[in-house]
Amino acid sequence: MNNIKMLALDLDGTLTNSQKQVTPGTRAALKAAMAQGVQIVLASGRPPVGIASLADELALAQHGGCILAYNGGQIVDCRTGETLYQKRFPPEMIAPVCAMAAAHAVGVLSYDDGGVVTEHPDDPWVKREAEINKIPIHPVKSLPEYLTYPICKLLLTLDPAKMPALEADAHSRFAGSIDTVRSCDFFLECLPKGVGKDAGLAALAAREGIAQSEVMACGDAMNDASMIRWAGVGVCMQNGDPEVKKLADYVTKGDNDHDGVAEAIERFILG
Repeated sequence: MNNIKMLALDLDGTLTNSQKQVTPGTRAALKAAMAQGVQIVLASGRPPVGIASLADELALAQHGGCILAYNGGQIVDCRTGETLYQKRFPPEMIAPVCAMAAAHAVGVLSYDDGGVVTEHPDDPWVKREAEINKIPIHPVKSLPEYLTYPICKLLLTLDPAKMPALEADAHSRFAGSIDTVRSCDFFLECLPKGVGKDAGLAALAAREGIAQSEVMACGDAMNDASMIRWAGVGVCMQNGDPEVKKLADYVTKGDNDHDGVAEAIERFILG
């Protein structure tokens, strides 16, 4: 049995099933892990508001858990509500990213205190992001003109068939300025340089005095790859991206609909 003290969990496709729910089996395994003193970190590309309900559902405020939002761009202490770490998207890159989105005829969005902000309120993938986070959509005429406040990321929304061309163009245009990574087949995350779930998790573990070898990370998508590779125990769900599976120390036999996270907890934490 590994001496795991911190467990980082991606949400969509990992912790939650296809109905965006935590199954009873996974909930019981998490409760047992927290009873052993394991710190739970909800690590997602979502904004904090889109993670808070799950944190409340799992009682992370009582157990000292954390939210790692925006793919590591912001870390929030669930017990105090304090932002422990934050890295802002470079404001000079907002207009170029929006221009590239327009050139490819794909949606682009960010967030304000009330919800999603976008020029494309009727885009089905923009609507999907709002539904996932359970937040409203606020239409704006010009995203670059509206985003005068600090943001943590831009999200490009598109038909999966367009992803390869968009991803290649983004890498070509923005290498060295920002990072881009797929969080699923229809979302391309645009992040400040150096932001990743691995960097955020490493910063949090150092703050908590937890060694890299004492961290387990579970995920399924390309934006989880960095933390799966970094963690002492990296776990990919059975439903995960084939490239992410190659990086994992363990691939679960069950998928996110069949308690894959519970399987990993029982194997590596509960023994």
